[in-house]
Amino acid sequence: MEIHAKKYLGQHFLKDRNIARKITESLLPVTREVVEVGAGTGVLTRYLLEMPELSVKAVEIDPEAIAYLHATFPGHREKILRGDFLEIDPGEYFPGPFSVIGNFPYNISSQIFFKILAHRKSIPQVVCMIQKEVAERVSAPSGNKRYGILSVFLQAHYTIEYLFTVPEQVFDPPPKVKSAVIRLTRNTREELGCDEKRFRAVVKSGFNQRRKTLRNSLKAILPEGFTSDKLTLRPEQLDVDDFIDLCNEIENTRR
Repeated sequence: MEIHAKKYLGQHFLKDRNIARKITESLLPVTREVVEVGAGTGVLTRYLLEMPELSVKAVEIDPEAIAYLHATFPGHREKILRGDFLEIDPGEYFPGPFSVIGNFPYNISSQIFFKILAHRKSIPQVVCMIQKEVAERVSAPSGNKRYGILSVFLQAHYTIEYLFTVPEQVFDPPPKVKSAVIRLTRNTREELGCDEKRFRAVVKSGFNQRRKTLRNSLKAILPEGFTSDKLTLRPEQLDVDDFIDLCNEIENTRR
């Protein structure tokens, strides 16, 4: 049985097994339980199933891919599940903490990250391959021109490491851009430390007009008469703690 990569969700399949092994070996021994997002042709699944220390659930949305995976790994059919990671409650797979690994489709990688954030208390680690530009963006520190909304949201709860770059020619079909593998490890922040809804609004509003100072980009959501030294800065100059402090300053002004 063969999966035709060009028609499968526009996804590019990794065909280099050495890189696949390198990705799976990037998992730290944080949890025994691992959920693979988008198993596809099973290039990562193969190595995950060979690691006896892991308990693996490979999630795949496409029925053709599921049939291929069941045929390829007949002794592990119960570990290969049909489902949409964006739609399901991943807690149904494991009652306790679990790590996430996967070659995330470029077009939904941000949605997957927001899903992970929603379940961050159960997901202490993520190893994933994504578009290089996105990897650079989410791992960028404050002050970097690539630093943005997703950088702040993810770094609020995870330490992010850019592990290695993956060239185009190791995929079928080859994408037009390079890819990269990153690792997210849950940080020590149990609670955000401010109103999460306001935090999201401030970060989004700030970066939606990133060339302006925060005094101008946040004008519509700031209380009347609010002042702060941070308003003279542009959003990329604030790290996560700065955004949290700014949100608490706004909250204290409203009281």
